[in-house]
Amino acid sequence: MAAYAMVHIDVKDPEAYAKYAELAGPAVAKYGGTFLARGGECIQMEGKGRARNVIIRFGDMETAQKFYNSPEYQEALKYGLPAAEREYTFVEGV
Repeated sequence: MAAYAMVHIDVKDPEAYAKYAELAGPAVAKYGGTFLARGGECIQMEGKGRARNVIIRFGDMETAQKFYNSPEYQEALKYGLPAAEREYTFVEGV
């Protein structure tokens, strides 16, 4: 069953976050992830919103977690985590 990464982001350091994105994209692809939404227009209807929102589809929850814990993505996070405030959640599809 598909799993989706839902990421809500406020970027504090665009230069560092650009380095994160440069590394994260290939890591997503390596683990079969597909970007469904990536920073497009977002209208917050309820709750706390973030400026940038991303949705990534993975084949299953196990693969999604392998991606997140992979050496490639952990390297990207060295740039991404200090450069942004964000929430990162995996949810299983229906």
